[in-house]
Amino acid sequence: MARRGDTIELAVLGLLHESPMHGYELRKRLNLMLGWRSLLSYGSLYPALKKMLRAGWIEEHTVLSGATSRRPRIVYEPTDAGRAEFVRLMSEAGPSAWEDDNFDIRFAFFSSTDMEIRLRVLEGRRMRLQERLERVQGQLSLTQKEMDRYAAELQRHGVEQVEREVHWLSELIQAERAGTTAPQQPPGAKA
Repeated sequence: MARRGDTIELAVLGLLHESPMHGYELRKRLNLMLGWRSLLSYGSLYPALKKMLRAGWIEEHTVLSGATSRRPRIVYEPTDAGRAEFVRLMSEAGPSAWEDDNFDIRFAFFSSTDMEIRLRVLEGRRMRLQERLERVQGQLSLTQKEMDRYAAELQRHGVEQVEREVHWLSELIQAERAGTTAPQQPPGAKA
């Protein structure tokens, strides 16, 4: 499992790879990317930024923010070493690339990734979810008698979510292999 700090560093490098940003803008974009389940506080962001500054992956510049405020802003941008680290991280295709904590961030930057690596990550993610699905479905019939209806419903809901993601991943893999874009259907929609 990836450390949350590693995931934040990958996301920051990816966003800064697109354009320089100040801390507030970075936090806002990261929260959009991470989703409502993983809201990022400044208490998590700024230590990660300081670590990345010490590592030489990013640099900071103070800029005047314009007519609306006299307060200067610190803008972060990647260094050559930071760009190289982003490329290195995005080229990894092992288990940490498809685990829950890291997959979404990596997927958000897939356009910066070679097709073979994208395929390995998508296939790894699908395999991991299929294993999880088989395990949960096997336990579902055994434990259903012991659960109240709400616990059973929650477990059924979890199975359906994983089934939808496996289907979505299969479509993405098929589209990658065909050299086309995936269908524009959201993961939860019925085909």
